[in-house]
Amino acid sequence: MSTNRDANVDVRKEQDITPGDEEDYGSVARGVKGYLLGLLLATALTVASFWAIGTDLIYGPGIPIAIITFAVGQIGIHLVFFLHITTDPDNTNNVLALAFGILIVCLVVFGSLWIMSHLNYNMIPIDKLIQMQR
Repeated sequence: MSTNRDANVDVRKEQDITPGDEEDYGSVARGVKGYLLGLLLATALTVASFWAIGTDLIYGPGIPIAIITFAVGQIGIHLVFFLHITTDPDNTNNVLALAFGILIVCLVVFGSLWIMSHLNYNMIPIDKLIQMQR
């Protein structure tokens, strides 16, 4: 006996399949095709990043924004094509683990920068340090 809720979940699962994560295990070519598409897109964004730095077609101060845009796009490609992160209810643990990892990295990076800036502020200037040693 299937309920309407079960039918909705099945339809949602069919729509939420990432490349390379298909239910048909007999078709290796479909899985490889997904990985090759991800590789092609990631390579294209890498080449585009190097092109953005070496060209005069992009306004100079806009180059960092272009590089950041390509980097965020590449993160998305890696999450979808290689890590198979989707909005499927079965991926809740993967998304939570990813969010927790990002939180820890942000705490370490920004905490280190905060500590170093306070250490720099509280340091004695070098000329006064030399005078104290004499």
